[in-house]
Amino acid sequence: MNTAVDFLPEKSRDLEVISLIGFVHGVSHFFHLLLPPLFPWLMHDFGLSFTGIGATMTIFFVVSAIGQAVAGFLVDRFGAARVLGGGISCFLLAALLLSVVDGYLGLTLVAALAGLGNSVFHPADFTVLNRHVSQHRLGHAFSIHGLSGNLGWALAPVFMTGIAATAGWRVAALAAAGIAGLALLLVSWRRRTLADPPASLPAAGVAGTAGAAVISPFAFLRSPAVWMCFLFFLLITTAFGGIQNFATPILQNLHGLSLAAGASALSAYLVGGAGGILTGGFLAQKGEQEKLIAGALGAAALLTVALALLPLPQWSVLPLMVGIGYCTGIAGPSRDLLVRRAATSRFGQAAYGRVYGFVYSGLDTGLALAPLVFGGLMDGGRFATVLVGIAVLWSLSILTALRVGGVTRQATA
Repeated sequence: MNTAVDFLPEKSRDLEVISLIGFVHGVSHFFHLLLPPLFPWLMHDFGLSFTGIGATMTIFFVVSAIGQAVAGFLVDRFGAARVLGGGISCFLLAALLLSVVDGYLGLTLVAALAGLGNSVFHPADFTVLNRHVSQHRLGHAFSIHGLSGNLGWALAPVFMTGIAATAGWRVAALAAAGIAGLALLLVSWRRRTLADPPASLPAAGVAGTAGAAVISPFAFLRSPAVWMCFLFFLLITTAFGGIQNFATPILQNLHGLSLAAGASALSAYLVGGAGGILTGGFLAQKGEQEKLIAGALGAAALLTVALALLPLPQWSVLPLMVGIGYCTGIAGPSRDLLVRRAATSRFGQAAYGRVYGFVYSGLDTGLALAPLVFGGLMDGGRFATVLVGIAVLWSLSILTALRVGGVTRQATA
């Protein structure tokens, strides 16, 4: 019943779990960008348009969004370690298939496989962290989790384009398969670290609250807090997708930045987000996460409106983007703790996978919707309106976070 992990000091055990989950989360974000860095080569070799190649990422996020909701049930039923292994295996297969693909149909299959692999990580990662990491370190754990994802995003373009430029895009795909293979070996080697503690396993007839009988596996869908969490993620990631996809051309047209300067400003936003995540990990432990989210996203919304409407000097755009990223990053660990409260307030540890899977499917849905929401405005040259729309989405997400906080506090009172 006991494993070697059980006998490690609490701090060492927490560090091992946080490090392992941080690494695999970085791998998952790396595979978000398995295809996009290779778009120039793929478009040339297969004669594809931007619309055609861009549709592969829509496939990725649609499959991932649907898969996350299902993966949550699998995590609760079979354990996070097995499900994580399955997700990484999908990444491995996607990269291997990419290395031999000979047409557009093959690329869509690569995108679908990678999206399926990506779908398991949030329900599995957060289930492991919530079940294994000491509660007083959860804010820091969520902070490292978010930061590792950003590092995966940062590594992928450099890694993939660097290899593709020197050895070809098929070799780059094989190199990505090597990363997935190493991750799979690591998860298999340290599977005991990820094993579910007996107290967290669901038992027939055991309810999430005292005095109740059997709880339906779908009972969480009747929780207003869970739906508010889903809506929160939908709103903030639609806003994030707008910045990620369109910040560079927006800044070129609104403030006269060059292409290189606009891209640097987007990178500055992501760097600011990483710094905010680290800060947010410390602040989130102080409680009342919904108020911290409200302050951080409120500040981000105000800065974004300023970026949209004020005649700013070019030199000020980059630090302003850092500030926007920093504010949104601060909210990250608090949002994850808020979802934890929504899960535990009524359903207990046995429902972590289901709740996180459903809620985080809102993340992929938002990323899939962002080009549709803002693309028409971009085509019409309404660049300031896009930024104002992003600020509005952040403002609406504040209302959902405050609602979640109120509902969960009532449930635990």
